[in-house]
Amino acid sequence: MASNDIRRGAAEMSVAMLMSGTIGWLVVSSQQSAFNVVFFRCIFGGATLALVCAVLGLFRRKLFSWKMVGLALLGGAAIVANWVLLFAAYSRASISMATAVYNTQPFMLVALGAIVFRERISASTVLWLVLAFIGLVFVVKVEPAVLAVPGQYLVGIGYAVGAAAMYAVSSIITKHLKGTPPHLIALIQVSLGVVMLAPLVRFDALPATGVQWLELVVLGVVNTGLMYVLLYGAIQKLPTSMTGALSFIYPVVAIIVDRIAFGQTLAWIQVLGAVLILLAAAGVNLGWRIVPQRRAPSV
Repeated sequence: MASNDIRRGAAEMSVAMLMSGTIGWLVVSSQQSAFNVVFFRCIFGGATLALVCAVLGLFRRKLFSWKMVGLALLGGAAIVANWVLLFAAYSRASISMATAVYNTQPFMLVALGAIVFRERISASTVLWLVLAFIGLVFVVKVEPAVLAVPGQYLVGIGYAVGAAAMYAVSSIITKHLKGTPPHLIALIQVSLGVVMLAPLVRFDALPATGVQWLELVVLGVVNTGLMYVLLYGAIQKLPTSMTGALSFIYPVVAIIVDRIAFGQTLAWIQVLGAVLILLAAAGVNLGWRIVPQRRAPSV
């Protein structure tokens, strides 16, 4: 793989993760319900992705099949549910804690891989899972004085766990769509989101200011449409290990943005729990081994 491609891919991935880290700020600042935010994200993001697909010449009949469309829609239902749950978690458990808990998704993926594809789970992965679970316990056991929304904190944490599970389901389904341009998959998914959420949108509680509308437009055009283009372009250029490493820019930026934009302060046990979850997720994504791999016996 050419070094220029790797450098360009790393730059694209870094920018995409920086964009991803600001999503929580746009969601909370828009002061819209999770259903409203995801609906408009799908509309504005879909328009951007449709333009990208047209420019890339992806609306060719040979790229479509009933199986492809069916799987893309199934994965789309999971990814739309993922967005709704995660965005609902932001206002209840804070952007920082929701993001940290959301990063349990690698373990959801490992569990589904073991169930669906009979993939073997290594001893190191089990130990990382235990560490992440301890981190999750620390995050959940927080004193009432530091809760983002008293009485709703645990609900928010539950939403973040559900969002991680939905992301893992979507990833498993997407594995069956190899060979299909990812921008086309994303377009089908957000198009489904518009249809799914239209009956749930509060049209009587739309943004009251131009700034709030602008935040929704930016969320859809920049933090969805353009971000997908950068992300998928990077994934095609980078080795898996580098993709996994750069993906941790997202939670770090999200936590920093939460602190700067909303003055969110965390209890020490929350910080410790978040660090353990992110460390465990890094261990799984980057293949760090706690237990040495057994060597095959020499003949």
